[in-house]
Amino acid sequence: MRVDIWSDIVCPWCYVGKRRFESALAAFEDGAGVEILHHSFQLNPSAPRDRTSSRREMLMKKYGLTPAQMEATDARMTQVAAEEGLDYHLEDTVTGNTRDAHQLVHLAREHGRQDEMIERLYRAYFTERRSVFEPDSLVELARDVGMDADLAGAALREGRYEPAVEEDIDIARRIGVTGVPFFVINGKYGISGAQPPAVFLEALSNSADKETSKG
Repeated sequence: MRVDIWSDIVCPWCYVGKRRFESALAAFEDGAGVEILHHSFQLNPSAPRDRTSSRREMLMKKYGLTPAQMEATDARMTQVAAEEGLDYHLEDTVTGNTRDAHQLVHLAREHGRQDEMIERLYRAYFTERRSVFEPDSLVELARDVGMDADLAGAALREGRYEPAVEEDIDIARRIGVTGVPFFVINGKYGISGAQPPAVFLEALSNSADKETSKG
């Protein structure tokens, strides 16, 4: 069985969704036989690649929120994350273009470290308030998961995985993905959002049952 997951590195619900899906996978009888592929998605593709800006100010402008409303939204998000064992620190975080971070995830896939790479990027951004935008910071994070720093740096400078990122985004567009996280099980069954583990588990079990009945 294969599960394709579209997400963005700066999406707080994507990290929560990853944890909830992992909880379901741990309870799934054939969890060890599930292949997971992470795909790129950009919530703000027009963000400049040469600078960052305040995440809160960007969201307040986008959704018409007051500072108090924004703080309350972050507080609720932090509580939701905590319920999944995640330690969010959203105050004073910045946002920017995530295309280079997604390139690293593609590089890591080729070396069997895709899940470790996306996990490291999430933790760096949401827990450690580290940059996932500047090349130097990204190279350090790649090194943290055992990737070669020179290889990672060269891949970013050359834009080696730009086509792969664009292909992921194009596929998402063609299948109608408008928000993330988005999960596709066996290329057939789509699940939108950070659903409770029970929803994922039911989808995995139903998909497995249908594959067994076909066999």
